[in-house]
Amino acid sequence: MHQPSLPPVSIVGAGPGDPELLTLKAARRIAEAEIIFYDALANPRILDMAADHCRKVEVGKRGGQSSTPQLLIHEQLIRAAQQGLRIVRLKGGDPFLFGRGGEECLALRAANIDYEIIPGITSGMAAAAYAGVPLTHRHRSQSVLFLTGHEARGGQAPDWSRYAQAADTLVIYMGIERAAGICTALMAGGLAAGTPCLAVQWATLEQKQVQAPLARLSTEIVRAGLGSPAILIIGAVVELAELCAWLPKTEDAARHLMQQP
Repeated sequence: MHQPSLPPVSIVGAGPGDPELLTLKAARRIAEAEIIFYDALANPRILDMAADHCRKVEVGKRGGQSSTPQLLIHEQLIRAAQQGLRIVRLKGGDPFLFGRGGEECLALRAANIDYEIIPGITSGMAAAAYAGVPLTHRHRSQSVLFLTGHEARGGQAPDWSRYAQAADTLVIYMGIERAAGICTALMAGGLAAGTPCLAVQWATLEQKQVQAPLARLSTEIVRAGLGSPAILIIGAVVELAELCAWLPKTEDAARHLMQQP
């Protein structure tokens, strides 16, 4: 049985970083919240939208750094809901795309706590849009595959060779630190060494990017000094980046748009 007397937990997508890319509904829930459990990648400026009395609790995860255990996040959400608080669980990007939103929904459902999902713009789509890369194009890409480059603890590494021919465009999250191995495996699976690729760090914020063919992508990533958080985009549509680019090409923008030859 649900407990309708308790306010629902709002699982909110914070989007890729730029606060202006929040949905209106997300902004309203943040303003109404009494407590916000937020991810490490949620822009701090988004938290400024909360009321002064709102308690803000960081429960972030960052690769190679101290992280909040997922089960502890579940416990904190359940405990706050049982206290009758208005809760926002603020997650980077979209909660249901590599955001563990499904795990948190299942934990809340098991505790008979109502919740709602407020989608956010996922970083893969935002990185492409801000770089001028249409993920689909009638003549170049009729399919897109979203993948994670992160290996689950105790799980098997992704079989990248299997994904090489799985879609026209690949969008890879959390893969920049494994870019060399990913590219090698994709080529072993039949993806051409000259396939256009783009790596984008901090999409929509201090966006830095580097473009290179698949065989040279990892080398150019190192040369450009890109690191996490970043998105890899692989496919023919990357060739359209220069034609579709829309950010102003000023000296300031040049810091954010680092394209290697």
